[in-house]
Amino acid sequence: MSNQAQIEKMTSGAGFIAALDQSGGSTPKALRLYGVEEDAYGSEAEMFDMIHAMRARIAMAPAFTGDQVIGAILFEMTMDREIDGKPTATYMWEERGVVPFLKVDKGLADEANGVQLMKDMPELDALCARAAKAGIFGTKMRSVVNAANQEGIAAIVAQQFEVGKQILSHGLVPIIEPEVTISIADKAAAEDILLAELTKQLDALPEDQQVMLKLTLPETANHYKSLVDHPRVMRVVALSGGYSRDEANTRLSNNTGVIASFSRALTEGLSAQQSDDDFNGTIAGTIGAIYDASVAG
Repeated sequence: MSNQAQIEKMTSGAGFIAALDQSGGSTPKALRLYGVEEDAYGSEAEMFDMIHAMRARIAMAPAFTGDQVIGAILFEMTMDREIDGKPTATYMWEERGVVPFLKVDKGLADEANGVQLMKDMPELDALCARAAKAGIFGTKMRSVVNAANQEGIAAIVAQQFEVGKQILSHGLVPIIEPEVTISIADKAAAEDILLAELTKQLDALPEDQQVMLKLTLPETANHYKSLVDHPRVMRVVALSGGYSRDEANTRLSNNTGVIASFSRALTEGLSAQQSDDDFNGTIAGTIGAIYDASVAG
């Protein structure tokens, strides 16, 4: 199967994208939820060995295939490692039929104007070149909206698209992720501003370019439907953002054309202490439920 097959899968395939891209800052929490306490590893290297083992166990589960999981977002160290004797991106596509993406951002800058922009990425071109060589299809980068601030949200979206164009130049498809914090009082107002700014940037893209969008599940169902239908958008995916899996699935099923890209909600209920049968059964149930919510719209 060629890159065209991956494009078709991401454009119209039924299923969702697994977010397996916890980075250095969020890894201890992800491991703790998985039943691995911080005293179980003595160094950062051991910590990353353990999170890779968790990701590999998920990827090798019988239910983790392109029949329901159409894509997976990887951490840089995951891309550089192997699963079952093959480079991770190769394993994902050739063995599981799952399109591989790479998280490329280097974390968040300090808050200003109610938002957190992405930190500078001086080595992005080199990383994109390495990702393309490794068989990565696209990238993901996250910034955060903490208030309905026009200036701040405009700056976040402008930065995302500026970096997105740099990624597109390497033949990769960027996932633009301006996350709106679910707990803020003016979330709906922030989503109104975000919709307008995203539309403005999308309208300015050349006709032969497409991006993907990863957005917080909105307060109003189908708030982002015009983005789902936009010709410059390959796919709109949703982050769970701290909602429980059940609530995230319910909200997702009410948004036509939007599919999941869950991280914590995907690994909810998994444990390092589970037998393989219990682990595989739990992840199968989770994948089925997220799949159902993704195709419900």
